[in-house]
Amino acid sequence: MNDFKNKYNKNYINGKWIDGDTERTEDIMNPYDNSVITSVKLASLQQVKDSFKIAEAKQKEWAHSPVNDRKAIFRKTAEFLQDNREDIIQIISQETGGTLLKSELELNLSIDVLKETFKYMDAVDEIIDIPSTIEGKRNRVYRQPLGVVSSISPFNFPMNLSLRSIVPAIALGNTVVHKADLQVGLTGGSIIARAFDYAGLPKGVFQSILTTPDEIKDEMLENPVIQLIAFTGSTGFGKHIGKVAGENLKRVALELGGNNPFIVLQDADVNKAVDAAIFGKFMHQGQICMCINRLIVHKDLYEDFANKFMERASKLPYGDQTNRDTVIGPLINEKQIERVLELIEKAEKSGNKLGLRGKRIGNVLTPFVFVDVNNSDEIAQTELFSPVVSIIKAESDDHAIELANDTIYGLSSAIFTSDLKKGEEYGLKIDSGMTHINDQTVNDASNIPFGGNKQSGLGRFGNPWIIDEFTKLKWISVQDKYREFPF
Repeated sequence: MNDFKNKYNKNYINGKWIDGDTERTEDIMNPYDNSVITSVKLASLQQVKDSFKIAEAKQKEWAHSPVNDRKAIFRKTAEFLQDNREDIIQIISQETGGTLLKSELELNLSIDVLKETFKYMDAVDEIIDIPSTIEGKRNRVYRQPLGVVSSISPFNFPMNLSLRSIVPAIALGNTVVHKADLQVGLTGGSIIARAFDYAGLPKGVFQSILTTPDEIKDEMLENPVIQLIAFTGSTGFGKHIGKVAGENLKRVALELGGNNPFIVLQDADVNKAVDAAIFGKFMHQGQICMCINRLIVHKDLYEDFANKFMERASKLPYGDQTNRDTVIGPLINEKQIERVLELIEKAEKSGNKLGLRGKRIGNVLTPFVFVDVNNSDEIAQTELFSPVVSIIKAESDDHAIELANDTIYGLSSAIFTSDLKKGEEYGLKIDSGMTHINDQTVNDASNIPFGGNKQSGLGRFGNPWIIDEFTKLKWISVQDKYREFPF
């Protein structure tokens, strides 16, 4: 594990491990106790520009590499992650503040993303013949790589959310310049680069940059060689990306914020609903875009559900995330803790009632549960990204769906009911990219169309939908027979 921390705490550019050439060094810290995991010398704007030039120069050669060679590389990449499993899980936990359960889940999802590519990697060899109305003409449609992809990933599930863009991009013949959130630079960047390096990925196909936005400005968005920007993170920055990309006519794949409702219908099993809601809210301290943000409960079940939910939440083990029994670990940094505490204070001053008052212990926040919340209240309309949740009473099942849709977001959602047919019918009425019946909102897989509606994003990840995101179509027509023209 020390190799990851001390040897690979660098940029990976053109197949080499390189220190940043700025004068700034920043620490990557364990958010539980603020201990230093490693230190990174930040990359400069020029190094990022150079990385894009290298990626552009390498792309066409990589695009023409044999699919079987790519499969062998991806197989070895997955092998590396599996063979170093325990060390990687420890780093994920230490860097992200995630529990060991969360860290194991993240690694498993990452390996699944790599394995899924074997099912679609040859899509760039696809040729579609289309009939023509013009005599003697043959129409053929070819699928081609886009070119160079810019990838930017967040702090919460950095390995999985990085690989979700990086892997299909490279598998389909593109090259990638990637910037992880520096707070999780090992998990989100260096371990991925090390795995590719081990697997023999040709130099220049993947570059990992460790730096901060103030050092490189909008270079990850504006560089002229970029054909697509893949970003997972806040809606606010996603809007900025959309604006820059629109001005430069670049494609985007954006997975943004969520205000995810968990709906308990009148006929639901309350105990089972509470079990699911506890997991869906407090997994990784609520720092997941898909986490439950609002609990919307039919009035007939409201009191029973709220009491049981708060009782369970109050007993969740908290503390050091590397302890196997911990459920609630630390938030990612001091700034995030202060933001959440300010939201709680503001909500109380506005008249919102806490049914369960959590507490701060160092960098850990235990669960806070607001009850009798109006869906229009600020606390209900804000993505909380923390172990804080609102419980909202619905007058009817139809009212619950109306409340669920009353948000600018539309990422994930869940419905609990004893009538599965009704559950699916209601699920189709929710304006979100994903709805889970008799489950919670945090679900992911590499073979589903993952993504959001409204201000929760653009595009879909997952096979086969990701193929269209990371490739372009080319029409070639061949006139076999001389064509007579009217003039």
